[in-house]
Amino acid sequence: MKKPRIGSFLSVVLTLLAVYALVKWGIPAVSREVTTLPFPLPVPGTLMFFYMVLTIVALFLFVTFSEEGLSDFLKPVKKFLRGGYTKSLRAVVLTAIPALIGWQVYEITVPKVEVPSSLRIQHPSSNFPKSFEAKKNPFSSPTEAEVDAFIEQAKANEVVFIPQVRDDVERWVDEIGPDHVLEFFPVAPMMKLLAQLQSGDVDKETAKAALIEKYLFEGRALYAMNCRACHGDSVAGDGPMADGFKLRPINFADNGTIETIVEGYTFWRVTNGGPGLPNEATPWDSAMPEWKLSLTEEQRWRIILAEYNLAQKTPRMPESH
Repeated sequence: MKKPRIGSFLSVVLTLLAVYALVKWGIPAVSREVTTLPFPLPVPGTLMFFYMVLTIVALFLFVTFSEEGLSDFLKPVKKFLRGGYTKSLRAVVLTAIPALIGWQVYEITVPKVEVPSSLRIQHPSSNFPKSFEAKKNPFSSPTEAEVDAFIEQAKANEVVFIPQVRDDVERWVDEIGPDHVLEFFPVAPMMKLLAQLQSGDVDKETAKAALIEKYLFEGRALYAMNCRACHGDSVAGDGPMADGFKLRPINFADNGTIETIVEGYTFWRVTNGGPGLPNEATPWDSAMPEWKLSLTEEQRWRIILAEYNLAQKTPRMPESH
């Protein structure tokens, strides 16, 4: 028995529907499995438009590649217009299409009476724990014991790095073969520390500044791995995924954002993400995950150190200070 053949017209329609479904629902569903985040990564509207235009162009080239293909595509259209599928169906479709277009135009242009949208508080704090207000970033001012431990590591050329950057540093050491692993950091405090290590007279203030540079490097790496996609390289809320959200990620470089809040609030905000915000924040507007579920406390503090540094901002001092 001969199998029924799907014509070019139906193939084009089914392909368009399949591509739209894949981009609209398939990619976000797969992204959720890949990233293991509690929410799917949306496909920006502009990207959806590009995909559909490219699909239409490809189908147009496919259909018009030969006279036979174009004739096969137009065959059901011509049959429909001649009433080959019953005149009643033709009348219904030709009436429904302009009616649908007219309804869409009306919906877009007609003035709408809507309830005023509720104001969104940029930094809601109704459920901000008081105990967090005085928290300080432990990596912005290392203790004397931490500085001493770092000096001993530097003298032995066995500086300890977080696992996320260790492989990169070790690979660089293997390729370059430097005299000291801290040559990886071409910044003034680190160069000064290396010079003091050679002379045998290490100043603790220099070592402290060099240790902070190490923390900043680790924080930037963690930021790039976890935050860059939304907040961008410049922490200006312009990452590659920023356009996919109802409200763009916050611009840390703006004077009205992280500079106006205490470090403890920033830590609380990063820790609890969008789900941890109070009602007045309309938490459905924040797609930031609860980083406490995937990042340790130390990793979160390192990221916050890097965010303030990249934005060239300093946190607000607590009122008690």
